[in-house]
Amino acid sequence: MKGRVIVIGGGAAGLMAAGCASRRGLDVIIYDKNTRPGRKLMITGKGRCNLTNNCDIQTLIANIVHGGKFLYSAFSAFDTSDTMVFFEKLGVPLKTERGRRVFPQSDRAADIVDALKRFTDKSGAAYKNSEISDIIINDRAVKGVITSAGEKIYADAVIVCTGGLSYPGTGSTGDGYKFARTAGHGVTELTPSLVPLVIREGWCRKLQGLTLKNVAVKLVKRGVKKAIFNDFGEMLFTHYGISGPLVLSASAHIDDMKAGIYEFHIDLKPALDNKKLYDRINRDLVKYSAKNIENALTDLMPHRMIPVVLSLAGIPSDINASEMTREYRMALTNTLKDMTITVKDYLGYDEAVITRGGVNLKEIDPKTMQSRKVHGLAFAGEVLDADAYTGGYNLQIAFSTGYIAGENILSDD
Repeated sequence: MKGRVIVIGGGAAGLMAAGCASRRGLDVIIYDKNTRPGRKLMITGKGRCNLTNNCDIQTLIANIVHGGKFLYSAFSAFDTSDTMVFFEKLGVPLKTERGRRVFPQSDRAADIVDALKRFTDKSGAAYKNSEISDIIINDRAVKGVITSAGEKIYADAVIVCTGGLSYPGTGSTGDGYKFARTAGHGVTELTPSLVPLVIREGWCRKLQGLTLKNVAVKLVKRGVKKAIFNDFGEMLFTHYGISGPLVLSASAHIDDMKAGIYEFHIDLKPALDNKKLYDRINRDLVKYSAKNIENALTDLMPHRMIPVVLSLAGIPSDINASEMTREYRMALTNTLKDMTITVKDYLGYDEAVITRGGVNLKEIDPKTMQSRKVHGLAFAGEVLDADAYTGGYNLQIAFSTGYIAGENILSDD
């Protein structure tokens, strides 16, 4: 009799694991809370699904915030190029955009979900809309699962692909962490990650909706000399603080959120050093010498920013460009090169792209994703203590870990 494998969770990792295990001749059943699989996948990339990043393994590892060394085996077995070939063979043409981000040409996340569903259907895996409440474990070996209705279902192995705590409306409510603890696994501290930040300074609200492009940012933690995050790109002001790609990536480095201990430094003119920027300001002030200072700076920054920057620099807004003293010019230069804001908090799991933390990687075999504690138990995807920056890297973690979990489950039986 062929072995039975139950996959808990019908997301990216779960569907990949189920299809890979089923095509090996195993009897595979996917159990998911939702009537249709891939509910969280449907909303990734604002509904477009940034499914991977068109980069080599070294670049991929460099963009993993936690767990890069652990994931090397998974990426070696199934890397970003494998992911791209996988979906194109399933009839989904892909395209690469800025930052090497890969999307379906249709810009429809549904095409990725449908392709994964075709993969599981063709391989023979079954899908059941049912919630699993517990895993049955006897003598350090998986024996089956129990549904929320109390039904016991025999199985030789279980692959947990339940996701994290982010976007709980999609069914990601942390069940996998409970299963892991029940099996004797440790779970590291869980926090929202790739999440917008709440800022203390009230002036951010005045800039709500304003996007800054080509800025450099630095995240600094009180008491730590070296910046814990540096990058260049795009960010956005909101009614609560800041968001956008730079901010989401920076949030992955916040490990003990307390109001006031993190500062976000924004360099609005990273292409110019202080002297060159000072000279540029002087040229603009000469060019618009007869104008009010707010109107004289429109070549330098978005108009909505000017009153805020002047206020931060301590410059009166009712003077003319010709009245800008050397001290005012220096203050303006310094403010543009270092606009500092204080992190108060981050938004919750409803707004977080992923969950930071998860099943302790020391207790998982990196070559198979199988538990070192319980025979026949494996974990894949966001439930693991592994996460990355935005750009398709987190979905690649899901596909790679799901792939090797499915390819290796019950392989020693």
